[in-house]
Amino acid sequence: MNDRVIKSYRFREERESDWAKLDLIVTRAEKRGVKALSDEELTALPRLYRQAVSSLSVARSISLDQNVLAYLETLCARAYFFVYGTRASIGARMAQYFRRDWPTSVSAAIKPTLLAALCLFGGALVAFFLCLQDMEWYWTIHQGWDSRNPDASYDSLRDTLYTEDTNIADMLGAFAAQLFSHNSGIAIFAFALGFCFGIPTAILLIYNGVYLGSFFAVFWQKGLAAELTGWLFIHGVTELFAIVLAGAAGFMIGGAVAFPGTKSRMQSMRDAGNSAALVIIGAVLMLFIAALLEGFGRQLINSDMTRYVIAVTSLIFWLTYFYWPRASEEDR
Repeated sequence: MNDRVIKSYRFREERESDWAKLDLIVTRAEKRGVKALSDEELTALPRLYRQAVSSLSVARSISLDQNVLAYLETLCARAYFFVYGTRASIGARMAQYFRRDWPTSVSAAIKPTLLAALCLFGGALVAFFLCLQDMEWYWTIHQGWDSRNPDASYDSLRDTLYTEDTNIADMLGAFAAQLFSHNSGIAIFAFALGFCFGIPTAILLIYNGVYLGSFFAVFWQKGLAAELTGWLFIHGVTELFAIVLAGAAGFMIGGAVAFPGTKSRMQSMRDAGNSAALVIIGAVLMLFIAALLEGFGRQLINSDMTRYVIAVTSLIFWLTYFYWPRASEEDR
């Protein structure tokens, strides 16, 4: 066996395992798409590609076996498409986010979502029953003055639920922007505080629930519960759902910090943060929709039936969008 054959054999033996790994990754990407690749494979792909290109360069310079050269040329050309090929457009990325990434992240976070809902609505129920038992609790919760309080009459409370002035459209845009700014701030705050083991997130959700429950108790006591429910939930379904999801995103971070498992806390938080970020981005978009419904729909629509129809329709839409089973990429 001459020296050239030995050199070719050793060259291939030392690098063939990496070529095989690259070949396997590229073959899987060709059959199922890049999204079928795991995080480890996506990380390894550019490194293995550069090694293969380097091997091809060396193989050409020392005139190795033509079969090896042909194999490496083909492998590098196939891998090049996935490493440097055309990237998805912003439109395609947004479509992928709304079609799969966001709903998949939300549906996978069932436990944090239920915990966030328990904090928000549990706080609301506690405050509601406390205020019904003794309305002094309302004044403890609401430190500032609001005309919608236990001392207000039935007529004055009812007047706040319906808008008679039809020439208010110019003011509604600014009103909607203000609502969005306020609510998105709460949502992002609930998410950002998650790293403290989720405890501040829970407190924030409970506080907002207590505020809501005490407010509802005032109208319930005056016999306006049905009217308030329509007035509130025309936008409240979307708004409260978004706040719950923001809290869930915070709990995802907090759970990763509190229970990192075999990973380091930083690595666990980083991994959870990828999914949590998808959830909170969508939650802020939901709050924008809720602000439009609250700033325009609630003010311009005075029919209780229409308000209820919009509320129920939005609830069905969000539940279906997030939790309707989807086929995996492998099943397509």
